[in-house]
Amino acid sequence: MALHSYSRVWLHLVWATLERRPLLRKDAAVKLSSHLREYAETKGVYMKLNFVNADHVHALIDLPTSLAIEEVLKLFKGESSHWVNEENLVPGKFAWQRGYGAFSVSQSGVEEVCSYIAGQEEHHRKLGFVDELKLFVQRYGLVWREEESC
Repeated sequence: MALHSYSRVWLHLVWATLERRPLLRKDAAVKLSSHLREYAETKGVYMKLNFVNADHVHALIDLPTSLAIEEVLKLFKGESSHWVNEENLVPGKFAWQRGYGAFSVSQSGVEEVCSYIAGQEEHHRKLGFVDELKLFVQRYGLVWREEESC
């Protein structure tokens, strides 16, 4: 980062397992969550919070000036799928689905998003991942496209 350059760009990131299959058992999800935080730090990305569900991930990051959104997601998804396979956290070969959601968060909305991410278990007792993502897409004024969804 250049001297005297400042940025604060909060992003709520969401991505899914291949075919949205519920592959990540609770113990694997906890390990992956910790690994994602550690890996983000090595790449200079501040990850305030993440939650790994059986079939998808939510993360709140502060996007550094040195990386684009797509680069961050490629780093997280590529390295973590490799790590899950090396650690044998799931039976068979693990992979993430193509695509992702990246939604801007204002500074005043950070705590609300943190509460939302932390409450994933309770939240998903009422609403499935696809319906959740559709709501995000609609809330941000985007058009849902089934063939390109996370």
